Amino acid sequence: MAAKKILLLVGDYVEDYEVMVPFQALLMVGHTVHAVCPDKSAGQTVRTAIHDFEGDQTYSEKPGHLFALNFDFAQVKAQDYDALVIPGGRAPEYLRLNEQVLDLVRAFDQAGKPIAAVCHGAQLLAAAGVLEGRECSAYPACAPEVRLAGGTFIDIPVTQGHVQGNLATAPAWPAHPSWLAGFLGLLGTQITL
Repeated sequence: MAAKKILLLVGDYVEDYEVMVPFQALLMVGHTVHAVCPDKSAGQTVRTAIHDFEGDQTYSEKPGHLFALNFDFAQVKAQDYDALVIPGGRAPEYLRLNEQVLDLVRAFDQAGKPIAAVCHGAQLLAAAGVLEGRECSAYPACAPEVRLAGGTFIDIPVTQGHVQGNLATAPAWPAHPSWLAGFLGLLGTQITL
């Protein structure tokens, strides 16, 4: 397996586990991962938020960590990457207002490159207009956006991921083992024990 170059698109208040775990896991299996944020450069940080499921009507939110970016957003070109990862949290809500971000998502999709979106990451897929006629899992509160974008919302347990075509999606961080396995499959990554 040749190592792949993956773009990790983040912003302030990205979900802590949804940025930290994939970043480290993808590096661990030998891929290159560029973590970027609009209007920020390598060495700068984004704040993360920890979302948990504690029996309330929605998730709770607690302060997370500072996550260090390792590449400049201004230098990103979709053609330089093999895949895209979009973590959830609150970041996708405002990142979808950035036309450069939406253009990046569209470029990855038009090229048929693997795209992973977890939790609220589906908001970027919907805003970029890439869900028409496609299946997408997400945090349940994003179901209306998936449907309004012409997609089919896949309602699965929080521990499961869903793969269709070049999309690997999941409801939230408890699905990391499932969606990461599906995403690695899309990348052609083989792990032998």
